[in-house]
Amino acid sequence: MVAEVERIVTELAALGHDSVKIGRPFDREGGLREFDILGGRGFVSFLSVPRHECVYVCNVTWYG
Repeated sequence: MVAEVERIVTELAALGHDSVKIGRPFDREGGLREFDILGGRGFVSFLSVPRHECVYVCNVTWYG
């Protein structure tokens, strides 16, 4: 699971400014976002801040 989260976060960071459009909610950009992991058995909550050039992982939830 850790390797999957690291892979996803690396890809989010590589997206740069476009990472504010990835995941839920689908109807707006920015703010706290969620991205499904492990085939829907969990999700990563993250905050993309383009002016800091960072993606902050806030929470990882796994339904085991």
